Amino acid sequence: MNTKKKFNIAVFPGDGIGNELIDACIKVLQALEKSIDGFHLTHEFLQAGAAYYQRTGMDITAETMAKARQADAILLGAMGLPTIRYPDGTEIAPHLKMRTEFNLYAGVRPVKVYPNVPTPLADKRASEIDMIILRESTEGLFASVGKGEVIDDREARETLVITRQTCEKLFKVGFEMALRRKAKDGKGRVTCVDKANVFRAYAFFRKVFKESAAQFPEVAVDFNYVDAMALDMVRRPWDFDVVVAENMFADILSDLGGGIVGGMGMASCAELGDAHGLFQPAHGSAPDIAGTDRANPIATFLSAGMMLEWLGMRHANHACQSAADKLEKAVEKGFAAGRIQPMEFGGPHGTQQVTDAVIELIEKK
Repeated sequence: MNTKKKFNIAVFPGDGIGNELIDACIKVLQALEKSIDGFHLTHEFLQAGAAYYQRTGMDITAETMAKARQADAILLGAMGLPTIRYPDGTEIAPHLKMRTEFNLYAGVRPVKVYPNVPTPLADKRASEIDMIILRESTEGLFASVGKGEVIDDREARETLVITRQTCEKLFKVGFEMALRRKAKDGKGRVTCVDKANVFRAYAFFRKVFKESAAQFPEVAVDFNYVDAMALDMVRRPWDFDVVVAENMFADILSDLGGGIVGGMGMASCAELGDAHGLFQPAHGSAPDIAGTDRANPIATFLSAGMMLEWLGMRHANHACQSAADKLEKAVEKGFAAGRIQPMEFGGPHGTQQVTDAVIELIEKK
């Protein structure tokens, strides 16, 4: 009798390097399935993005959105191309539609240094960087996407939106995440990042955060203005654990996070809601290196690992959680042993070599 839990994954290869990185990621996921019994992933490949828009005039169809909604999880490659834009000049980004349609309010952006990965920070404590930037992904300034206005070619306006309901859910995710990390010898700390000293909306954000913090007395809390946080992410990033921030602020800080841990090729991402989860690397589609075997696939792999962890927690499937842990350890061991040296960092290993190394480490008994 087959007792494996089956999960249907909606897979969007995306644009540029997204296609080859998703291909590599599927091979890694298949290796994990063979290595750890108890789950099975089916992959439904779907089309959306800039190249699709160029061919069809649509960024994504209603039918494809419906399939993504019905899936157990969504795995995306990088989307968007700099030369292809909507008529108003904005990028082709159907994943932003998914955030809104599926209410993916919690963007999880890990910032972690792996062994032997070069960081621009000279301080030896940089090797201790291990934090999460938790990005509110449906509101903030991004609530204005598609709604902004240009008045008589002389003035442009966008509107920031912050609601109590979304903040409370986001902060709950952050505090629960800090508790789980504390149980694994983490700091058990949540930092609220805002600009509460200037804007009423951010003062409200901080007010709701304080109210939520009162429900989690075992978690330490602190506060930082976004400009000071940008400084501190260079000056003392090893002091932070879970950082929560409004959409635009967290978008910027998470890219800074990628920079201090080696590059965007290390920047994984999960977009979580109450009923859906979307997983993708946080980097762009890099069309200049597409098809050259030079792209770093680690961010895509780590995003897939977050997908497995989320599926395991959501469905009480220990096999998925074990697979996520095994993938994380394979990446750590690969960097520590010098078996993973991506070209992104000046190393000799292209996409295929990095993929092969990760798979070999997964298969190793």
